Amino acid sequence: MVLVVVFGVALLVAVLFSGLAARTVLSTSFLFLVGGALVSDGFLGLIHITPDSEIVSVTADLALFAVLFTDGMHVSLPTLRSNWRNPARALGLGMPLAFVFMALVTHFLVGLDWTTSFLVGAVLAPTDPVFASAIVGRREVPAKLRQLLNVESGINDGLALPVVLVLIAAAGPIAGRGEASPGTIGLELLLGMAFGIALPLLVNALVRFRLLGAEPKLQPLLPLATGIILYATCHLTHANTYLAAFSAGAVLAHVSPEAQKSFEPLGEALAELAKFAALLVFGALLTPALFGDLSWGGYAAVILAILLIRPASLLISLLGTRISRKERLVAAWFGPKGFASVVYGLLVLQSGIPQAEEAFALIAVCIAFSIIAHSSTDVPIARAFDVDDLVGIPDGNETGSRTVQPLAGTGAT
Repeated sequence: MVLVVVFGVALLVAVLFSGLAARTVLSTSFLFLVGGALVSDGFLGLIHITPDSEIVSVTADLALFAVLFTDGMHVSLPTLRSNWRNPARALGLGMPLAFVFMALVTHFLVGLDWTTSFLVGAVLAPTDPVFASAIVGRREVPAKLRQLLNVESGINDGLALPVVLVLIAAAGPIAGRGEASPGTIGLELLLGMAFGIALPLLVNALVRFRLLGAEPKLQPLLPLATGIILYATCHLTHANTYLAAFSAGAVLAHVSPEAQKSFEPLGEALAELAKFAALLVFGALLTPALFGDLSWGGYAAVILAILLIRPASLLISLLGTRISRKERLVAAWFGPKGFASVVYGLLVLQSGIPQAEEAFALIAVCIAFSIIAHSSTDVPIARAFDVDDLVGIPDGNETGSRTVQPLAGTGAT
């Protein structure tokens, strides 16, 4: 119950400071990260959480699923079909470049073997716009930029997972899992996408029956029920949970816009709660001992990952596009490491492979530095686009803390 009290206090503080955070470099994500660190064994000792605690993997897993499910709802499939080239470049070229560059830096600066170095590269390749919400959450920020960051981050989590599992299998045994052959991993990806497409279609078909249908006040629970069933089904069948979540959100928004609209406030609130809980728990792992275990070469690798590897990789991938120079620079900077990297980093730590602890220390410190750097710079950089109003900050018509409008013909996302 101590953890519940800590979470409640942290949530209250975050809500009270959310207005200030929306206008300054202060970040609510940063508050939860610091709060978790302060109450952990490394400082006040109010809660006792270790990397192998079940609550760590469960909260991170749930948060990533919730965020991807709601993010999927913000993608307009017709708009995506007409503007797929930039996200495809980021995923097809930018992500592999970041993966390879990070592996090289890890091997030569940290001294990990090649397999583990590429594993670190795969874990840190996915990006997460949750920690740059002032960019993807402002209407006036160019739609191409917001779509690029949203789609890239929504899909690259699922793309990185099979690579992570294959590399873990190559480096050593996978604790708690059976054979992790490429065929098995491919089947999990296909199952995840299949469930993510089929379940929303099935639910939508049921709603169309004359004798069935949700009354208005219960309609927001329809997507919620779909997400709960999907999450449990994926875990029971070992399907790719994250690819399923993003696919389901996109399909549901496409086939039932009214359900997407009714669920948006509830979905955003639930995603925020899951995100904050995961940040608090992850922050509890950031003890002085963890930072002390990382070598100077590791810190150099972290700095390069944030300041050079991601920016250079995306800039290369966007060469020749019609995106303006300012937009390319912003997209290149906002490659924050988030829940996917947390979950995959925990897979590495719990796998039992050699050098797992060294790899996790590098991954955890990189995620922490990335959250601080990106979530504290999104508002100032967004203001470079001469924007006054944050999407989600009450302006007389809207409420909520992280509302991202669906992509539409008006350019909103």
